[in-house]
Amino acid sequence: MADVIGQRMILGPDGPLGSMLLAGSLSSLILWGPPGVGKTTIARLLADETDLVFVQISAIFTGVPDLRKVFEAARLRRDQGRGTLLFVDEIHRFNKAQQDSFLPHMEDGTILLVGATTENPSFELNAALMSRAQVIVLERLSLADLERLAQRAEKELGRKLPLTPHAREALLEMADGDGRAALNLIEQVAAWKTDQPVDVPAMAQRLMRRAAKYDKSGDEHFNLISALHKSVRGSDPDAALYWLARMLEGGEDPRYLARRITRMAVEDIGLADPAAARHCLDAWAMYERLGSPEGELALGQAVIYLALAPKSNAGYAAYKAARAEARRTGSLMPPAHILNAPTRMMKDQGYGAGYAYDHDAEDGFSGQNYFPDGMKRPVLYTPVERGFERELKKRLDWFVGQRLKRGG
Repeated sequence: MADVIGQRMILGPDGPLGSMLLAGSLSSLILWGPPGVGKTTIARLLADETDLVFVQISAIFTGVPDLRKVFEAARLRRDQGRGTLLFVDEIHRFNKAQQDSFLPHMEDGTILLVGATTENPSFELNAALMSRAQVIVLERLSLADLERLAQRAEKELGRKLPLTPHAREALLEMADGDGRAALNLIEQVAAWKTDQPVDVPAMAQRLMRRAAKYDKSGDEHFNLISALHKSVRGSDPDAALYWLARMLEGGEDPRYLARRITRMAVEDIGLADPAAARHCLDAWAMYERLGSPEGELALGQAVIYLALAPKSNAGYAAYKAARAEARRTGSLMPPAHILNAPTRMMKDQGYGAGYAYDHDAEDGFSGQNYFPDGMKRPVLYTPVERGFERELKKRLDWFVGQRLKRGG
């Protein structure tokens, strides 16, 4: 384990895997992390250090009949006194029934399961499997880790990579924390026939830039939209633009981003700046008219506007509170004085009787009650002292005061 590059917080003597190995007691594990951070390598080394037979399968290519054969072979080994570490790559791709099939063999000691996944196991793995395995989170490799990897590769090759220092750093940055990608890039560079070190522009011409890690339906999608939303809410236009750019560079649909940006205007800015939602809708329409890449600039400008706008979720909170109140009192009728009375019978029943027409009041406010009779009046909307809501708060306070004066 000492030769593994990266993951020191996990593999060190005080880390979860290091302490397990020192205690000689290894439990079933789920290794969760991005590609190229050593999940398969760690599983192989765990089998070596615990004297278990290493068996590797992929959930993509393994069906139920294959699993039965794997379990039967592991049972025969157990009967002969040999344990099995079963490494399951992409374990999140197994359905619930397939995941459940591991449980009895984990419980009776036939296998020690080590699953690898790039997706959040709390979403993709069922509770029964999660309760029998410890989740270990692996991190992307740092530039220092990748440099160690490059030095190790150079030692194996017996020569230095033909790169200038800046080009070497750019090469490692292209790997984006993925050790497997770094080794592939190093292999390509090592094959170049050149008498002089290659600089950054020449390297860029020879290598295709690796696409950023981004799965539009997976964890990375939700992580990045969360980062964009919270950067806007936190009034940081630079961070918001960065996360918007990360999603666009990863191939995200700009229409999805337009919808989410508009949602941010409604949820986090609201009536503190009523123009924010209109600005987002205009940016959305501009994208539809212009397309990419020009239309994406409109989305970027909308993100800047939202990040710098005054923030308030008072309208959003009031709406949620109103929905909760409606669920609680959903059978109560409106007071009779605000019901229309299109028929004689309804007039006889008191519909519309006593309704005060607000425009007839001197100040345009009658102060009547519009909640159901007998219902305690709730306070739902509480504007903040920011942006346009300052003005709305003044208006609301005036109406509240008038209502109190008139006994409403």
